[in-house]
Amino acid sequence: MNKLIIVITIICVWAFLYLENNYITTTQINIKFPKLPDTFDGYKIVHLSDLHNKRFGEDQKNLVRKIEDAHPDIIVFTGDLIDSRRFNAETSLDLMKRIVNIAPIYYVPGNHEWRSGRLETLCNDLKDIGVNVLCNAYDVIGKDGDGIYIIGIDDPSIYQAEDIETKVVKREIDRMMDEIQDNDAFKILLAHRPDMFPLYSDYGFNLVLSGHAHGGQIRLPFIGGLVAPNQGVLPEYTSGEYKMGDSTMVVSRGLGNSIFPQRLFNHPEVVVLTLIKE
Repeated sequence: MNKLIIVITIICVWAFLYLENNYITTTQINIKFPKLPDTFDGYKIVHLSDLHNKRFGEDQKNLVRKIEDAHPDIIVFTGDLIDSRRFNAETSLDLMKRIVNIAPIYYVPGNHEWRSGRLETLCNDLKDIGVNVLCNAYDVIGKDGDGIYIIGIDDPSIYQAEDIETKVVKREIDRMMDEIQDNDAFKILLAHRPDMFPLYSDYGFNLVLSGHAHGGQIRLPFIGGLVAPNQGVLPEYTSGEYKMGDSTMVVSRGLGNSIFPQRLFNHPEVVVLTLIKE
């Protein structure tokens, strides 16, 4: 009898841990913006981040189905598509091939793409698939005569010094804002690192989309995430919606894992954002 209880307990624990890492949740977030052009009222964005080569079912069918069910106008991916410690571009590119026909994809690299030493090759492969790669670059999304800017900033972790990282990010954002020269335009920023939100908000970006924190990896009730890169223990920005000044940031809990292989109370996440004209 005791052996049976032990076996059942082991099976239950294994099933729980498996689901924590593999059951994808869809998080619906509606955000109101007074500056949003009227034609973008109801515009839907699927936000993905931090895949780290992970597969969700054969041919990524479980993840692809979640994205299809959302019926997005665009899909954004905010970095760490691959994992630098176990580089496997094929898995990640396969996902992009399967979703690029659902909606236009906009992508910015994360720290793992930079650390892999293969960022240029990966970005070229993504462009060949039809992905819009925004490496310190921007684009205009047009709809019925109106347009909104979508801006991508590279992850600065390659510089490995906080003061230099900040200077590099400011330099690139300043350059792009000078080129845009439209302070009243609605602007979306894709940036892998959420810890720089105070800097992003200084520029008045209407919407900032980030990842990197993996939801804090382990989430506890009333506490939230326990640890995140570049934020340490009890990080401030790990999941969901944050506001500062005129800017709103949404942080994805991501899809895969990196150094620590197990999520707890923190399922992989597909974020579905709906922009609403206030």
